[in-house]
Formats: sequence, C-alpha cells, structure tokens
Amino acid sequence: QVQVVESGGGLVQPGGSLRLSCAASGSASGTNFSIYPWGWYRQAPGKQRDLVAQIAASSSTNYADSVKGRFTISRDNAKNTVYLQMNSLKPEDTAVYYCNRLSPRVSWGQGTQVTVAS
Repeated sequence: QVQVVESGGGLVQPGGSLRLSCAASGSASGTNFSIYPWGWYRQAPGKQRDLVAQIAASSSTNYADSVKGRFTISRDNAKNTVYLQMNSLKPEDTAVYYCNRLSPRVSWGQGTQVTVAS
C-alpha cells in the first residue's frame, strides 16, 4: 500500500510563489517510486479534480495550458518525492492540490490548500 502526503500550501498574494511537496511511502515493492509517472492535480470548490502537471519516469514533463510557463514539476527518486514549483500565482490557481501516480493510481492523500488572494 502506497500513501502520499502533500505539503507546502498556504496563502499567497497574486504574483507570489509556493513550492509543494508530495512524499510517497509504503513497502519498497509497493512504492517503486522511480518507475512510475506522477502528477499534480487540483480541485477548486464546486469543480472537478484536474491534472495540471505530470512527470514521467524519464523526468519528461507536461503541463495544462493554464499553468504552462508558471509551474514546474520535478521529482527526487531518492526521496520518493515529487515537487511543484508554482510561480506568478493567480487567484484562479486557488484550489486543493493533490498528487498521485498517473497509472495505476494510489489512494488520494489529504491534499494541501493553496489560496491566492490579496
């Protein structure tokens, strides 16, 4: 069983930055962190959960158009951790942010709240 814990959210002014972390844990056989693609998702109130950034095992990346050029996803396989660097934040980035394996998914964590407001 793999568990994920997201952290790093908070309240930030428009134009500010935050760095989110996602730590995966579990048995070595169940985690195998480095061989899977991982992603960051976000869910705003009343909206569906959307994938905003993904990183392959090769570390190639892909982004939703809404965050392209502002967000950067990265991974540290030695630490079983995925990061999301968020710059030039906008009020519309306000959401709960979650991470998960792209396929097969693991249980969702509690997420981390990001609020962009002045």
